[in-house]
Amino acid sequence: MLDALAGGGGILSRIADCDDTLAMRGALESTSDIINIGAAGTAMRFLTAYFASKEGREVVLDGSERMRRRPIGVLVDALRECGADIEYVGEEGYPPLKINGRRLAGGRLSLKASVSSQYVSALLMVAPLMVSGLEIVLEGDVVSWPYIKMTLGLMAQWGVECDVERCSIKVPSGRYKTTDFSVESDWSAASYWFETEALSSSEISLTGLAQDSLQGDSRLVELYKNFGVEAEWGDDGELMLNPTPDLNPRVNLDLGEQPDLAQTIVVTCCMLGLPFHISGLSTLRIKETDRLAALQNEMRKVSFDIDIAGDSALEWDGRSRWPIPGDEPVIIDTYDDHRMAMAFAPVGLYIPGIIIRNAEVVTKSYPGFWNDMRSLGFELEEVEL
Repeated sequence: MLDALAGGGGILSRIADCDDTLAMRGALESTSDIINIGAAGTAMRFLTAYFASKEGREVVLDGSERMRRRPIGVLVDALRECGADIEYVGEEGYPPLKINGRRLAGGRLSLKASVSSQYVSALLMVAPLMVSGLEIVLEGDVVSWPYIKMTLGLMAQWGVECDVERCSIKVPSGRYKTTDFSVESDWSAASYWFETEALSSSEISLTGLAQDSLQGDSRLVELYKNFGVEAEWGDDGELMLNPTPDLNPRVNLDLGEQPDLAQTIVVTCCMLGLPFHISGLSTLRIKETDRLAALQNEMRKVSFDIDIAGDSALEWDGRSRWPIPGDEPVIIDTYDDHRMAMAFAPVGLYIPGIIIRNAEVVTKSYPGFWNDMRSLGFELEEVEL
């Protein structure tokens, strides 16, 4: 998106070959007046802002049935405050959207800091194109601040420096510069190998990650010390995962800044028998699925009765267990959510023969996931259900 806002022409290397990236690139390159981005939530938020700021462009931006149930009203309202012309085609507050692009006025707006960071990132990226630039005032506790910080860091690499003071972000009116960029590997995807290391005590090495990463999920290095995983950087830039005997007997974590790690960590805790309380999960209700409910449902299938606390936390007391049926295979439903599939896959180390339904959903973010599992020695077989 930053390359497109700069006018294109930058050389972008190591771009992920996954559904979300393909949806984003396809939309940016499309000349159609109807664009369907499927289940790509990030693309929906970013493209809403992009097309709203694209003078003379008229599009209807749509997605999957699940996308039509994911709220976008906060972002639309904010863009309208900046002068955008956006209409709801169907239900108020949800896609699809009819967008008539124009140069936005900008100015100053306030947002509740509890909203998705993707709304904030979408506004920030188009802000330099606004007549007056943009000042965003975030009210309350900021959700997923590392993602906002990552956006600001990337904008700086494209030549736009922003002023951050407490909960105020000021973006000057200006221009992006054409920039060549090599994409770092994804720390969210790396989490499944941290999980596998914790459950198997093997030795795994990961490539393409940055030690000084802007990605908030790089906190994995710290978090997985709770689960007996020591991560060390090699001279060649590889991240080597090694087992240690140190396990935290009870895990209490706030993942408000790393919500995409919730499924991985919940499964890790349960499989290692570690009681936990994980908070900061308020945004999980509106992801690809309701991830709080999905985790609760599927953990029961592997015997763990976890609780949803206050609509923003998950916990397990270390005792509540459900029996695993002995005669039937355990079948994990993925709810069209790539992270459900990948987080539960390493459970096969504990429950041989576990079945992941709709396993192809991993193509959303990590098409090579199953091949990488095979490379570590997992035996995988396709079955008819």
